[in-house]
Amino acid sequence: MLSGFSDVVNQIWEEPISKTKSFSISKKVVWEAYRRVKANQGAAGVDGQSIKDFEIGLKDNLYKIWNRMSSGSYFPPPVRTVDIPKSDGRTRRLGIPTVSDRVAQMVVKMSLEPDVESIFHPDSYGYISGKSALDAVGVVRERCWRYNWVIDLDIQGFFDNIAHELMMHAVKKHTDSKWMLLCIERWLKAPAQMEDGCLFEREKGTPQGGVISPLLANIFLHHAFDEWMRLNHPSVPFARYADDIIVHCHTEVQAQAMLRVIEERLARCKLQLHPEKTKIVYCKDVRRPGNYKHESFDFLGYCFRQRDCKGHNYFMGFTPAVSKSAIKAMGATIRGWKLHLWSSSSLGDIARRTNSVVRGWLNYYGRYFKSALRPILRQLQDALVRWAMRKYKRLRGHWLNTTHWLGRIARREPRLFASWDFGYRPSAGQ
Repeated sequence: MLSGFSDVVNQIWEEPISKTKSFSISKKVVWEAYRRVKANQGAAGVDGQSIKDFEIGLKDNLYKIWNRMSSGSYFPPPVRTVDIPKSDGRTRRLGIPTVSDRVAQMVVKMSLEPDVESIFHPDSYGYISGKSALDAVGVVRERCWRYNWVIDLDIQGFFDNIAHELMMHAVKKHTDSKWMLLCIERWLKAPAQMEDGCLFEREKGTPQGGVISPLLANIFLHHAFDEWMRLNHPSVPFARYADDIIVHCHTEVQAQAMLRVIEERLARCKLQLHPEKTKIVYCKDVRRPGNYKHESFDFLGYCFRQRDCKGHNYFMGFTPAVSKSAIKAMGATIRGWKLHLWSSSSLGDIARRTNSVVRGWLNYYGRYFKSALRPILRQLQDALVRWAMRKYKRLRGHWLNTTHWLGRIARREPRLFASWDFGYRPSAGQ
């Protein structure tokens, strides 16, 4: 913690809530919101102010946020937009609020989230404490064994197309707090600043990338989809992670009927299904003969399809493994490191700089069918071989000898690299 932070707490944030303000907001909540924003880091917004810059005048900056939110005079600045490439060649537009606006959003999130999380559907997994994407993948995996058909739903531009009036209607079902409703409505309407500096007034949508956006998305889809499914189709299971939704059906006829009514329901909520990405999938395995147009689907970085599985015996099962798009993204990251140019680094340096990323991949994508990760681990190993051949003259031009050299190190220090600890090690030779 930076020096002087304890003074901020003692001198300012332990003071009682002011009775002269329009709204009663605890200064301690603002302080805790700042701590969470700091832990999450993140890029600068339209004002170019980083978290480090924000801390220069920390006491005054936090006081301004509290003062304006408490008096009802808080108006968010524009949201900086950045286009992020997607695996299909298109882009996803992210909105980056300023640091101060992220703190303000966190104040509302901390105040509203405990009340709404308790009523969310058990099969809603995204951005909910105690739940994870792997929980959703595991549930879908088990249900694909029991249900022959899946509806892979893709809501077209979900975050960009949420109707503001419907969003506010949903939020008002969970709070009557005027200061929270005031702030949320202003965040929805805050203009977006494009990369060329032009301002774009938003009439719908919530910026994907804002602190409050995942919570708002969950509230909206809780009413637009989850509750509707629970009340009208309680026997049809689904799993939802934010706007990624998988619905399970027993027959193709049931899947087609469910897709029609879901499409009608979302249309009433002013949302549309993507006509190309939304599909009905046959969960084909050894017990289910016949073919269908779609026999695989991607969900949260995993590809579900028929595979050779190993239990007591080998069999064909419908199961998840890391998707091609995830492998492609990880491969791009490894290439971007350009390890062969790290000649001034030791093997230990490389391990320390890359292990956290690689370990994250292995912990997530290695949960199911971990052998599918071999191509990416081989790519990482090849990058280390190239690094060694470039760094050490005696190894140049000798791929096999360099592989054996790495293998001997891996045998001595099997936990040096996350991939070695995972069990993928180069051969030590003879």
